[in-house]
Amino acid sequence: MKNINWNSILLAFFVILAFISVGFALGQEVFWLAGAFLLIGFGLMGFGISKKKRESAH
Repeated sequence: MKNINWNSILLAFFVILAFISVGFALGQEVFWLAGAFLLIGFGLMGFGISKKKRESAH
């Protein structure tokens, strides 16, 4: 556990924050903002998955 990848941890934190923000926006009934956070969350998650695939291919 000595080799911690801080970039991946930070990316995962922002993905979780985006999906928590979706719930908050839905609670406030700001549906366009919830949709925006949902797209941001999926975009960040897709970026993280593609980054992991590139790293494991080498």
